Amino acid sequence: MSIHITKTEQETEHLGSLLAQQLPDGAVVAMYGDLGAGKTAFVRGMAKGMGIDCRVSSPTFTIVNEYLGPRELIHFDMYRLSGADELFEIGWEDYLNRGAVCAVEWSENVQEAFFGDEITVTIEKLDDTTRRITIEGAELC
Repeated sequence: MSIHITKTEQETEHLGSLLAQQLPDGAVVAMYGDLGAGKTAFVRGMAKGMGIDCRVSSPTFTIVNEYLGPRELIHFDMYRLSGADELFEIGWEDYLNRGAVCAVEWSENVQEAFFGDEITVTIEKLDDTTRRITIEGAELC
């Protein structure tokens, strides 16, 4: 487990970039944090770290955004789902089988969909700009 303090959105993105550079294809990143904590900023950084150059936004209404580049990143937002059954209905297993990196916001809503090998990222809002980010299941070099 590693704990990081970021003081700006850019620092949060940079941390996401560092993590993504070390992730193997097929990794699942389960993200936890309150509304406005910085989960999407972290995923923006992940995309940059994977060499993906496009606009990254929260898929709150679409549930899934797919970003293609040298590697593939699939960005889920489970905020509107009531449980893992709904995630499986939209093809969760098919997404996992593609071998892309999957970043899942609001993971607490679909906890039963994880297999125990996911990397967890918990973002705590300490004040307007400062975040405590805890990463479990991967070490940053």
